[in-house]
Amino acid sequence: MVACSYTKEKTKNSTSTNFEIAHSVADLNPNPRFSSSSSIGSVAITMGIVSQDAITQLSRVVDGAEEPLKVTFQNVHQGYPNETLVRFLKAREWSVPKAQKMLVDSLSWRIQNHIDDILSKPITPVDLYREIRDSQLIGMPGYTKEGHPVFAIGVGLSTYDKASVHYYVQSHLQMNEYRDRVILPVASKKYGRHIGTCVKVLDMTGLKLSALSQIKLLTTVFTIDDLNYPEKTETYYIVNAPYIFSACWKVVKPLLQERTRRKVKVLQGCGRDELLKIMDYASLPHFCTREGSGSSRRSSSGPDDCFSLDHPFHQQLYDYIKQQAATDNLVPPSKQGSFHVDVPEPDPEGIQIVKTIETELHKIGDRRNGLSHSLSGLEIDSA
Repeated sequence: MVACSYTKEKTKNSTSTNFEIAHSVADLNPNPRFSSSSSIGSVAITMGIVSQDAITQLSRVVDGAEEPLKVTFQNVHQGYPNETLVRFLKAREWSVPKAQKMLVDSLSWRIQNHIDDILSKPITPVDLYREIRDSQLIGMPGYTKEGHPVFAIGVGLSTYDKASVHYYVQSHLQMNEYRDRVILPVASKKYGRHIGTCVKVLDMTGLKLSALSQIKLLTTVFTIDDLNYPEKTETYYIVNAPYIFSACWKVVKPLLQERTRRKVKVLQGCGRDELLKIMDYASLPHFCTREGSGSSRRSSSGPDDCFSLDHPFHQQLYDYIKQQAATDNLVPPSKQGSFHVDVPEPDPEGIQIVKTIETELHKIGDRRNGLSHSLSGLEIDSA
């Protein structure tokens, strides 16, 4: 077991904001206690009745773990330990030994990298954070009608070229942790039932062969999420998909597990009509509000652009992180180094997917270069 030092988390209050889809996080229990007596029979998943024996076995692992692992598990489960165990079991096809290894490895990773403290580590100065927001396009415009947070991601136009990889990973992890420790518990309280997943709308506008240069960073983020935040996305909606996405999806889709394939929905155009079946207009990402309004057509940054730092969600998130730093008496300097995180080794499936995408992008590039060379040598008869 990993040896580590641990400082108990302080009780933190949070002020409410004007973000209309958020509620005061002061109502949340900041330090939920793990309870092995939580009703196993109440846990339900879409695939049917879960194996109570598997949950019981995995629960015993947590009960017998060292105190630091129990403490970080509290930050992970946020009052829903059994539902959290189900996520890890689903990610390992209900194999208890594999799920146990995944869970212990993940909790150890959190301790070694001080993930419990990441929401008190603001990226400063604010101008740097704004540049990160402008080049790592992600935001939260609202909720679905069932209460799931909606995250919008500008896959095609994210450049990741304004800061080091470490800053982008730090920012990504902060959004993960804010989602799991604040957004989802608030949603669960509001709707009176456990809400542990989100939906993601991926805008492929502007996706080009230059995406090859971002493969390493994207692989890092994918690996961290896959091994430490399993089964957190209900559905992936793909919109504004160009040919290059369709070509990659065709070869990647067979490599995915059936459980993952079912989550991916490729929508026509900007996907507005389909998305309005599951969310209100006010929760649509800005690039889905009308046909042809991809993220490349953003007229200006501002409160209507869910990627912008000026959007209420990002204002609330950044204010929350600064508030936690102040609560911990960690006054941020005018500029500080990034939060370095060890990246776990990706599993074989993830490695194969990345290599397949790289190969397909190279093939597309070679075909385009060949066509370009053929056309350059073509003479037009003007007679």
